[in-house]
Formats: sequence, structure tokens, C-alpha cells
Amino acid sequence: MIILVIKFGGNELIYGTIGATYSFFQLIGAPILGRWSDKFGRKKILLLSQAGTFLAWVLFIIALRIPNTTLAHVNSSILGIFIVTIPLLVLFVARALDGITGGNVSVANAYLADVTTEEDRKSNFGKMAASGNLGFIIGPALAGVLGGTVLGEQLPVMVAMMISLIAIFVIAFLLSESNPCVLTKPVESCKVKKVFGQEHKECYEIAGSDRINFREALNLNHIPFILILYFMIFLAFNFFYVAFPVHAVESLKWSLLGLGIFFSVLGFIMVCVQGPVLSKISNKFSDSILTIAGSTLLAGSFFLFTSSNKVLIYLGVLLFSSGNGIMWPSFLSILSKVAGKKYQGAIQGYASSSGSLASIIGLITGGLIYGWVGVTTFWIPGILLLTIFVLSFKLVGIEQTYAAKIDD
Repeated sequence: MIILVIKFGGNELIYGTIGATYSFFQLIGAPILGRWSDKFGRKKILLLSQAGTFLAWVLFIIALRIPNTTLAHVNSSILGIFIVTIPLLVLFVARALDGITGGNVSVANAYLADVTTEEDRKSNFGKMAASGNLGFIIGPALAGVLGGTVLGEQLPVMVAMMISLIAIFVIAFLLSESNPCVLTKPVESCKVKKVFGQEHKECYEIAGSDRINFREALNLNHIPFILILYFMIFLAFNFFYVAFPVHAVESLKWSLLGLGIFFSVLGFIMVCVQGPVLSKISNKFSDSILTIAGSTLLAGSFFLFTSSNKVLIYLGVLLFSSGNGIMWPSFLSILSKVAGKKYQGAIQGYASSSGSLASIIGLITGGLIYGWVGVTTFWIPGILLLTIFVLSFKLVGIEQTYAAKIDD
């Protein structure tokens, strides 16, 4: 993405703002899609979301094919120097479309919460996160190879568009619905054949699940605290993700190959941790303990990223990948438990919106702050993770309360 932004006249601020555009529209769309998934089913909403992603890639192709016409020049001491072009505006529209239909992660989390057992919850969230990170390994490498052909950036985008289209067919024809049946009548008035004809154990009316608003969600036990942590985690990550690529290219003078290797190594370690490692330790340590431990490792990684020494930077990669690998699936497991079955989709949607709001702030201010203070920017996510480390001790009590309810 950063290569396209620079090609079309943008700078680090525009790069962060395009990312924030996705997050802004996801902030609007994710809660709606989450509530719809509670009401209409996860499968239909996943299809809608994936269709939006496919159309966004079509717009990317259009941006690459149309003339790079300049609309305005900006030279500001605060905003930096960049050019507003028509392809750059098309990229903004593409990210907005992908964002407004971008509830696929929250709905996928709700889907996993539907089908997983209590014993396998943390492990399964880890496997899903690992599969996502596997894409971060294969994706950059594949994009680099495809981008080196005569078609340039067009071929990676076309392949991404085809993968998105394949995902639509997979969801449509291979994915079964996971959401418990939503009855329009009380169970007592339902026909016995209708009740026993469902695959799910639970068959009940979700009273008002499609109408729960944000204020009502905040009245649920522990949800405000969980959403605050979700916001802070995403804020820290987005400071890193917007600042490090710019830092690597401009300050460390890394090539695109070097940057690709960095993120591939980061993703590979996370896949290993979230897959086999987390599966082995998930039954030995609680979600809250792993969240606390992971936040500590993450905090240390951000401070190491301030170094220009490659060995220390890659030590930071090890801490970042290990910390994220054990913390994020464990935190998502706690979130799914606290959300409960009735409002799973809605709460996952509001959590995604919390992350989107953090992304907007982090991506825009992260780019600006890096332009002002440089590598010192990484102190901000480091301090945020230390704060999360302290706050996460409250999760121990929350998890114990939940476990007591299960035992009763």
C-alpha cells in the first residue's frame, strides 16, 4: 500500500489517512454488521462483507489503470509535502467501501465463538489468528514476486481480487451457518419438528438482540472495561504499523526486500506461537495470565524498535511476535466469554468499532508524530502496553467470575 501511495503522490500522512479511512468506515459498519449477524446469521453477513472487499479490489485496479492526473499540490510544515491525484482519491474510495463492509473479522470471531467449546476456545482463537498471520508471510512474498513482472503492481492486485472472489464462493457453498436459530415465536409455541430439525443445541428467541445499541452494551457487565483495553491495544499496534515502515525506509534505509523480510519473520513467529505453542500452553495458563504476560513482552519490543541496531530490532520482532501471539487470542477468548451467546455478534461489532476508532487516531497521529519526533514515536505504544499490563490484572477477577458462573 505504501508503494502505491507514494507512486500516486502521497506521503506518510496520506498513507496513515488512507488506513484511517478504512477504520473510520469500519467504525460505522462493524456494529451494524455484527447486529445483523445476530439477527440474520453469520454466513449472510460474511458474504456481504467479502463482496465489499472484492469490489474494493476492483477499484484498486481502476486506480492503477486511470491517468495519474494531479488535482492539487500541498506543501505544509505540518502536513508535509504531497500531491492530490485522481488515483489517490480512488484509493480512498476503495478503502472506504472495504471499511463499511469490513465487519468480517468481528463476525468471524462471533462465528468461532458459536462453534467452539470452552476447552478449545483460546486454542481456536489462536489458530484463527495464526491463519491470518500466515497471510502476512505469504502475502508480501507473493506480492513481491508478482510485482516484479511486466504488469507491475497490477498483477498482485488482480490476484488479490481473485482470492477475494474465491472466498465468496467458499463462504457461499462450503460454510455452514453457525448462529443458533432465531425464532420469531417463543419456544413453547414452536412446532416440535421445527425445534428438533435444527442442528444447534440452543433454539431460542433473541429478544432485542438486533436492537441493542452502544449505550445498552455499555450496561453489560465488564463490557466497558474490555472495550477500553481493546481500544488501547489497537492504538498501540497502529502507532507501530504506520511508523515502522516509514522509519525502515527513510531512517534505516532498508530496501523493500528488507522490509518484506522483516514482516515475514514477524508473521512466521506469530504463526508458530499462535499455533503449536499456544495449543500446548492454553490448558496450563488462564487467558488473563497469558494476556498479562503477552503485554509485557509487547511493551519491551516497542522500546527495542527505537534502536538502529539490526540485532536489537530483530530481538524486538521476537518479543513482539511472541507477546502478540499469546496475548491477542487470549484476550479475544475473554471477550467472547464476556459477550455471551445472546449478543456475541453485536459486542464483537462494537469491539471492532473500538479498534477502528483507535486505528483512526493511531494511523493519523502516528504519521504526524513520527514526522515530528522520529523514532521516539515507538515510546508511545511501549507506554500504552505497560498501562495495559497493569490494567490486565483486573481480567483475572473477571475470568474467575465467569468460571464460577459456568460451574454453577
